[in-house]
Amino acid sequence: MIRRSIFIVALGLQAAAAAAQTTTPAPAPTQPAPNTSAPAKPGTTLEKFEARREKAFMRADTDGDGKVSLAEWTAFQAQRKAKGDPAKSFARMDANKDGFVDKSELDAFLAKRFARLDKNNDGVLSADERPGHKTAPNQEQ
Repeated sequence: MIRRSIFIVALGLQAAAAAAQTTTPAPAPTQPAPNTSAPAKPGTTLEKFEARREKAFMRADTDGDGKVSLAEWTAFQAQRKAKGDPAKSFARMDANKDGFVDKSELDAFLAKRFARLDKNNDGVLSADERPGHKTAPNQEQ
């Protein structure tokens, strides 16, 4: 009787092994490719902040040399009817004090400004952190 039980169990195992070998496994469910970028957060990232400000700033480069002089900046600010002293704002951007603001100086200035505005340090300026928003603190831009 024990031999018969062992024989039946062995026969069942053989049948299961044979079935497993002939059965093709079901294909794995396809998953969309992982999104390599971070999920989009509402607000302005440093890259967007710099790109927008740089585009506006470089409109002041009237001679097209890739840098903005104090005279160009002053004329641009007058055209925009900007408040404040253009010489003071220019001096804050002109890190090497050569009388011109180039892209590297502008990027450094904007990165510092972004960090100062990003109160919660999440890398995104939300609506209430952006200057000019009704809930934003009144800061000099």
